[in-house]
Amino acid sequence: MSGVPGTRSRTLRVELCTDEREFAALGPAWERLYRTCGAATPFQSYHWLHSWWTTYGRPGRLRLVLVRDGGELRAAAPLMRVGRPLPRLVPLGGAISDFADVLLDDDHADRAATVLTEALSAAARTAVIDFREVRPGGAVERVYEHWRGPRRRVRDSLCLDLPAVPLEELAVRLSAAKARRVRAKMRKLTALGVAHRTAPPDEVSAALRRLLALHRLQWQGRGVTREHLRERFAAHLVRAVGPMVRAGDAVVTEFLLDGKVVAVDLTLLSARLAGCYLYGAHPLLRERKADIAVMLLDASARRSATGERGTLSLLRGDEPYKHQWHPEPVVNQRLLLARRRTAPLLSAVACEVAARSRGREFVRSWKERGAGGGS
Repeated sequence: MSGVPGTRSRTLRVELCTDEREFAALGPAWERLYRTCGAATPFQSYHWLHSWWTTYGRPGRLRLVLVRDGGELRAAAPLMRVGRPLPRLVPLGGAISDFADVLLDDDHADRAATVLTEALSAAARTAVIDFREVRPGGAVERVYEHWRGPRRRVRDSLCLDLPAVPLEELAVRLSAAKARRVRAKMRKLTALGVAHRTAPPDEVSAALRRLLALHRLQWQGRGVTREHLRERFAAHLVRAVGPMVRAGDAVVTEFLLDGKVVAVDLTLLSARLAGCYLYGAHPLLRERKADIAVMLLDASARRSATGERGTLSLLRGDEPYKHQWHPEPVVNQRLLLARRRTAPLLSAVACEVAARSRGREFVRSWKERGAGGGS
């Protein structure tokens, strides 16, 4: 690790970690910091990020900006350097992570955020810092507030959130007729004999392999996120989720019918949020008229409705089946930060973002016109 010049403040010390072996050794300190950051989501846990880097990272690109107070971490920004199409520092976690953020110890947040901001400015050098998929209220918003150079905030992905309460309480959000249908679907699942069990830590790897096999089967012949079908994604998931289950940061649920596993769900957990990350379901369930969405949501809601956790997030995506529960739309942010000499790069990235957004809007409008049968 190396220090970042000009970024000391009283007892706080800044380090820039670019070595993979040193990243591997950060586990215990990183996890302690993670537990002190109320805004953290499961995608900022050490097990998720280190596993992602092991699978997707490229040598020489690691940039972990760390703020220490003696032996304890008070802040951390997990970043990597990319050079295309423009030089940027981007969060670890990539496209398979629904949220990106920094970590700040809540008890030292003001001072740590100031020091972290200065350190990020020094570490950026000739690159733009590009924080995608920042959940509103994320810790990096403090960095954005302290930033003295050019900055830009734009919209990113849409997420849909529900309160973390049991399904019976979620049904109250529906009309009387829809609530009756949900209860009827629950009775149907009971009549079919669908049972569920939580995979214990020593069975998580096998359960995740079944999840991915069922996921592939359920999407056969239809559009699917291709990365979910790749062995590297499976390797990351198995490596990350096992320790997360042991730490209470994830739960893997298996659903059984006639004694056979017909569905597996992965829900990721943090202090304030549960996220419905990925599932796989056998087509047999639909053939037997089982409502998979109700089955999965019931299990996730029961797992998430504990402690102070207030949100059950359906994560990114605007799929129609999610809207029957009247979720709250939550738009992630993209925070762009630059030094004054790299302001033109920030403008270039912002223009690229705007162009892509207009392109997506055009395609969506074109599809809607086509679906409407306009002349």
